[in-house]
Amino acid sequence: MADKEVYTGNHYEDSDLIKNARKPEGELGHKILDRMNNSHEEMAKWGVSYFDIKEEDYILDIGCGGGVNVERFAGQISNEGKVIGLDYSDVSVEKSSKRNEEFINEGKVEIIEGSVSDMPFEDKTFDIVTGFETIYFWPDFVNDLKEVNRVLKKGGLVFFCNEVVYKKGEMEKYDDLAKLLDMNIYSEEVLEESLTEAGFGDFETHINEENDWIVILARKN
Repeated sequence: MADKEVYTGNHYEDSDLIKNARKPEGELGHKILDRMNNSHEEMAKWGVSYFDIKEEDYILDIGCGGGVNVERFAGQISNEGKVIGLDYSDVSVEKSSKRNEEFINEGKVEIIEGSVSDMPFEDKTFDIVTGFETIYFWPDFVNDLKEVNRVLKKGGLVFFCNEVVYKKGEMEKYDDLAKLLDMNIYSEEVLEESLTEAGFGDFETHINEENDWIVILARKN
C-alpha cells in the first residue's frame, strides 16, 4: 500500500464531540450520531444510487452508527431478506436498535455489537456488505477486507461510501480531523489495490468532485 496515497494528517485539535465519530460513547456519542445521521444523508443517498437491492438479499452494514442506512435497506427487502447492522460502539448499537425497533420486531433487522476484524457470521452469509464513513477506522484494512470477503457469497457485492477521498496536494484541509480521529484517508488506487489483495474484483468507482465524496463497489471473486 503506497504511503503517499493514505493520508493520516499531521495536526491536532482537541474536540470531545468530534472524537466520538470514531467510536461513539456516552452522551456525546448520542449527539454525534444524531449529527451524522443528518449530515451524511445527502452523501448516502448519492452513494446507494449506484447499486440495487433485491427483496431477498441478506445485507450487512458495518459501522451502522445511528442506523439510518439499516433502516433504508430494511425498507427495500421482504421477509425473505434481512439486514444486520454491526458496530463496535454500544451507543451505536443502542441508537440503531431504537431507530429500527419496528423492523427488528418484524424479524427483518438485527443489530449486533462486534468488530469487523472478527465477525460473528458464518462463511458466505451475505449478498451485500456496506460501509458508510467507516473504513477510515478499520484496524487492519486488508485483513479486515478478507474478513468481509469471508462472509460474502461468491459474486457478492462490497460497497464503501466515504465523505473524503485522498487527492494529492489537497489534503491539508483535513489535517486536524485526520489527526483528531486517527483516521486513514484512502485514494481510489489504494482502495482497489487493497480490495484486490483481499480477493475482490470487477471494480466500479465514482467520485463526486464537488464534495470529494467517493463510492467504490467490488465483487467477491
